[in-house]
Amino acid sequence: MTKRLPCPPAPGPLEAYAARFDGLFETLAQRRGFREYLAGLLLPRDRNKTLTCLAGTEPVVGAQHAAVQRLQFFLSESTWDNEQVNARRLELLLADPATAPHGNGVLVVDDSGDRKAGTATAHVGKQYLGSVGKIDRGVVTVTTCWADERVYYPVHARPYTPAHHFPQGKKDPGFQSKLQIAVALAAQAKAAGLDFRAVAADCAYGDHDSFRAGLHAAGLAFVMALKPRHGTWSYGADAYTPVDAAHALTWTDADRPGDWTRIERTFRDGHTATWWAAEARLGWWGPDGNVRLVVATADPAALPAKATWYLATDLPRPGSPRVADSPYLPADLAEIVRIYGLRHWVEQSYKQVKDELGWADFQVRSDTAIRRHQTLVNCAFSFCWNTWFAPPSPTPPPAEHDAPSPAGKRGRDRTPSVPTALLAPGDPGRPWLAGALEHAATLLAGLDSPAPAQRTPGPDRRRRHRQTS
Repeated sequence: MTKRLPCPPAPGPLEAYAARFDGLFETLAQRRGFREYLAGLLLPRDRNKTLTCLAGTEPVVGAQHAAVQRLQFFLSESTWDNEQVNARRLELLLADPATAPHGNGVLVVDDSGDRKAGTATAHVGKQYLGSVGKIDRGVVTVTTCWADERVYYPVHARPYTPAHHFPQGKKDPGFQSKLQIAVALAAQAKAAGLDFRAVAADCAYGDHDSFRAGLHAAGLAFVMALKPRHGTWSYGADAYTPVDAAHALTWTDADRPGDWTRIERTFRDGHTATWWAAEARLGWWGPDGNVRLVVATADPAALPAKATWYLATDLPRPGSPRVADSPYLPADLAEIVRIYGLRHWVEQSYKQVKDELGWADFQVRSDTAIRRHQTLVNCAFSFCWNTWFAPPSPTPPPAEHDAPSPAGKRGRDRTPSVPTALLAPGDPGRPWLAGALEHAATLLAGLDSPAPAQRTPGPDRRRRHRQTS
């Protein structure tokens, strides 16, 4: 067997992480491309992370630089399997006690849409894009994210292909709706060995009976939101929306809560908040039905729109007759509220993969290249957790740039300064969002100096704030 050629190492702790993927790449060029791509994603940049940015070359005019062409070939033409790379990434997360999934975690299902112009790019279509909060031309990707109170990370991702890409539209055998893709990804996470209490989703998914039925058929419990005006058939004056069901509950005040139960929510920064939760009845949904309707709110009297959740779940109520027959452990009201509260970690995940790691910055057209780019972004994200839980040993501070050279050497010390930009910089401003992953970018300091060309400062990269439902 031919001996493998040594690969130029990635900087700092990135090399140890990248080396664990080497068995998935057949050639030296692929192993080198993997390291260069991850390093480019992790470095702080002042412009979108296109291939010229990742390679550190001039925009547009630097597209023909050898380093850019290497990355282009690695992303679009090289023969490596992004599914195998993602599977190895998940294996590393599962093997590390700090990130290993457990039965109290949650699998969050969501989708992310970003603008993309033209018609030649795979998966492009006119559809609702969460990043801009309206219908526009772009690419939507369905994603899953595992989360608990301490850790969150992307699991799988699959671009949604609009019906007009298929000869027979939605009737084409190859077409899959976002709901069908989401069910398949949730089942794939289970098959990959991820343990979780339930699947959580917002009302974009929770409002669809077919999605809940698909999860049930896959043996997956769910806790998901409903729109306040989600209608159902009812008799006469019976409640026919979740809001009606909530208003039918009795409430006087905190000392006389009636149907409501006090819930103390604890946030990551340590502060607590009092919420209230109750079992409601809506059509055939009820405390002992196959689906429970749980209302959680900060104010049962006013039911404020921005602080009230209407949740559907198939987890049985403790003491319910369903407990004996249900494959899932019972969950009280506090547990249901906790599970859905973890759904918000997916928003922080999007914030970091989009704003800092360049999720939507690809300028490639093929399905293969898009999926590879998304897989590499997720690898960069997981490397940040790997570094967070295993910080490197302290190193001596760099010498001053203007310090005299040691005797016998010519010139000045050229040790580069450490960049100060961090992943997800600053306070996210909401109690359910994680703090910054401070370490990863500075660990890759010094990569600017060997870049093939000086990067040209550009305007600040536009932040793409995702609109939530």
